[in-house]
Amino acid sequence: MTYLHLSFYSAFTLNTLGLAFHRTHLISALLCLEGMMLSMYIALSMWPIQTQSPSSTLLPILMLTFSACEAATGLALLVASTRTHGSDLLHNFNLLQC
Repeated sequence: MTYLHLSFYSAFTLNTLGLAFHRTHLISALLCLEGMMLSMYIALSMWPIQTQSPSSTLLPILMLTFSACEAATGLALLVASTRTHGSDLLHNFNLLQC
């Protein structure tokens, strides 16, 4: 395993662990999701170089597009939840209440 693969795997794993264990604020969960998407984007961008294929793939561009849509939706949810609940703490959100 090269250092490049190790850095991508460790970045993805650290962001996954951050998402699993540090879920107090919505913004920290969104940042962990963005870090996961960024490490996947970089890994997919470097994949044709590692396999020495002559053509570039469209998959990294599609992933970057979906990542931007995910970030915009997450920020819209953050603003809406902060306006209605007063903070972005995740334990304040109760799905059973109207």
